[in-house]
Amino acid sequence: MTPFSLPDGWQTSLGDALAAKETLALRGFLEAEMAAGKTIYPTQSQWFRALDLTPLDKVRVVILGQDPYHGPGQAHGLCFSVPHGVRPPPSLLNIYKELESDLRLKRPTDGNLEHWASQGVLLLNSVLTVEMSKAASHGKMGWEQFTDAIIALVNDKPEPVVFMLWGAYAHKKAANVDASRHLVLKAAHPSPLSAHNGFLGCKHFSQCNAFLVSNGRPPIDWNLTDGVQ
Repeated sequence: MTPFSLPDGWQTSLGDALAAKETLALRGFLEAEMAAGKTIYPTQSQWFRALDLTPLDKVRVVILGQDPYHGPGQAHGLCFSVPHGVRPPPSLLNIYKELESDLRLKRPTDGNLEHWASQGVLLLNSVLTVEMSKAASHGKMGWEQFTDAIIALVNDKPEPVVFMLWGAYAHKKAANVDASRHLVLKAAHPSPLSAHNGFLGCKHFSQCNAFLVSNGRPPIDWNLTDGVQ
């Protein structure tokens, strides 16, 4: 059966989730899909890229997505992010608009968010794989329970964390986060269909950094231009 190889800190902490019947069924499903020759995004080596780049003990911020991009060359294991050289999708462009408005940062032209992930921003999708050209095709196959366990681990961290939740799906996904210890920021989804209903103008980036600093933690450098890529 297809193994789930996670970074050490996550592998140890997620032992129960890895052994759960839902995860075992998920692994069997993914193995069967690959054996049938179906194209799955992202590539297998990037399924846990968010965990690779953001160790559990380094998590300061969580941004939740729903599903990986299902077009060729887009998904690489981080929610909302695309590899270098790939045109930023519409939701990411709206994130950049808010970044510019909130922090007066120049709008990036590149869509790769690894600079955020390397600073402790966990860019986690609820579902970590998808079949090519079939949005949400791997939903309800076991990923949701697995990523719920990841969120629960972060919620249990003793240090305060910022949860940036965009859209009703993310709000529901993180409904059990302890808002008395962590900062839970909610807004509409940055999709063009909803961004003007509360995402644009939400000022989550500045609120996030103010909270981190007030709790003795370094702020996130959200800048994605001027050579940081």
